[in-house]
Amino acid sequence: MSTLSGRMVTLRPAEEKDVAALADIRATPEVRRWWRGGGDLTEAVRADLGDDDLRVYVIEHDGRVVGAIQWHAEPDPDYRHASLDVFLDPAVRGAGLGVDAIRTLTRHLIDEYGHHRFTIDPAAANSAAIRAYAKVGFRPVGVLRRYERGDDGRWHDGLLMDLLADDLVE
Repeated sequence: MSTLSGRMVTLRPAEEKDVAALADIRATPEVRRWWRGGGDLTEAVRADLGDDDLRVYVIEHDGRVVGAIQWHAEPDPDYRHASLDVFLDPAVRGAGLGVDAIRTLTRHLIDEYGHHRFTIDPAAANSAAIRAYAKVGFRPVGVLRRYERGDDGRWHDGLLMDLLADDLVE
């Protein structure tokens, strides 16, 4: 994995030295609501970094770690696509950094890996994330009913969104 430069962000492969910063961001209430993970967030971040099927990039802005973006490729050639996930420090939300990170990674996956289709699956109630994904060109496909268990112990809907390479908004 190489370092990628966006308009406002730099994406670089996440390393062990990033675990504490990423766990701290995931522990903020605004992020934890959507990115719960296991009990120990440090170990959850470490597990993501150790997953051979997952590629995790740190999102940097002005030399500071402000989040992470990751992707996974479907290995079956008849269903080839990449799935994305992203989280940002609430202190930098609203500045377009998430949109820039998603656009930068998606462009890289098109140019370097030949991916033609991408999916992302935010919580259906996460309107801020859905708006950010739409700015890049993602479109709603359908509701994933009772998709994910929330902190309240109840099942909540997700929204499946996809993007075709030709629909990427530069």
